[in-house]
Amino acid sequence: MNFKQQVENHKAYFNTLVTRDINWRKAQLRQIKKLVQENEQEFIAALNKDLGKPKVESWITEISYVAGDVDHVLKRLNKWANSRRVSTPIVAQPGRSYIQPEPLGTVLIIGAWNYPVQLVLAPLVAAVSAGNCAIIKPSELAPATSSLLATLIPQYLDNQAFSVIEGGVEETTELLTHPFDHIMYTGNGQVARIIMAAAAKHLTPVTLELGGKSPVYIDSSADITITAQRLAWGKWMNAGQTCIAPDYVLVQKDVLPQLLTALQSQISTMFGNDPKSSDSYGRIINTRHCERIASYLDTGDIVQGGEVDINERYIAPTIVVDPALDSALMTEEIFGAILPIITIDSFSEAKAFITQRDKPLASYLFTRDKQQEYQWANEISCGNLCINDVIMFNAVPDLPFGGVGPSGMGQYSGKAGFDNFSHLKSVLKRPFLKDLPVRFAPYTKLKFKLLKLIRHL
Repeated sequence: MNFKQQVENHKAYFNTLVTRDINWRKAQLRQIKKLVQENEQEFIAALNKDLGKPKVESWITEISYVAGDVDHVLKRLNKWANSRRVSTPIVAQPGRSYIQPEPLGTVLIIGAWNYPVQLVLAPLVAAVSAGNCAIIKPSELAPATSSLLATLIPQYLDNQAFSVIEGGVEETTELLTHPFDHIMYTGNGQVARIIMAAAAKHLTPVTLELGGKSPVYIDSSADITITAQRLAWGKWMNAGQTCIAPDYVLVQKDVLPQLLTALQSQISTMFGNDPKSSDSYGRIINTRHCERIASYLDTGDIVQGGEVDINERYIAPTIVVDPALDSALMTEEIFGAILPIITIDSFSEAKAFITQRDKPLASYLFTRDKQQEYQWANEISCGNLCINDVIMFNAVPDLPFGGVGPSGMGQYSGKAGFDNFSHLKSVLKRPFLKDLPVRFAPYTKLKFKLLKLIRHL
């Protein structure tokens, strides 16, 4: 396939101004919703084949998520796309100042394998809403879903504006040699550095949704039963393969016994005594990742789970207490079914533990202490924060989603996604009325004095 020609064709179509039309954008968005709804069973089957995803989990986190995203955008798109009036200072009067959103052009969306529908189509919704063309590169590590997207997208969307390219490192490397108007990548920091380096050659802006070790702190004032239920759900959904999953827990020593009992109870309630046979528990994406995660089990005290079946890509919901802080379990993003719990002595120690490490994509605090809430929100730098729950900020479309520092750059979801794929063009319009001579040369002491006076009005 001639990638260069493909990019040029999309750019030429963009220049026809078709994609700037709000009605065209809305039509494409409705087609994305139809795509996931009319092929729901096919997507569920593909996700189960790739990740062993349970049917309900696939519907909630992938199919329904995308459909809901489209509904949210359609209701608000006219307002987002309108010019945004801003005040005009006296030095520019008479005049009218406003911000005019305009599409960037042709964008590249590189999806991830852990949510291979959501993390392709949600960025596409944002790109379409802003009026862009797009080339979509699904993850080759989820081949069944990638193939389905490659088959369906051309059937539902404007082929002159959108196309899908399948493949691995070779195809992605080739794509990155071409001048896109924006690149969005979801994945890990190592690949993100390669993408940034390639984008820099064309001065292409990037949005990077990465990950990291998202921490949880549980205070003694928290309701431990509710905390354990929410924590277990967020950690072992998709077998732990979620970029905003709780990566490790910090808890005071006197709270640990109660927390362990509650977590073990929740694992049993959610997945039964044998999670391997549960219809509600998924699988690791491939044997390589399964072996990687299993290798983390050689440190710390395993108090729950620990069973591994590489051939089945299965790792049981596992809890490890106080692993070595220099072990891979505590220095690498786990992205799997192991939950380390670190015992500490105080809230201040928990804050210090987190701030000494890379800024995470998400952080979680469970407490009834309002002062702790305030301190956590103001002193812990992270991409996203959830208090007394995990992951659920992602269910609020008006909350921008994105990382900070090593956990990513740029944001999307709702209006933030529209703005991310738009250029917010500044416009000042003035009438043909005679200007005060004070702004023009020759400059005099009187003019200088008047300019200083005007400046402070």
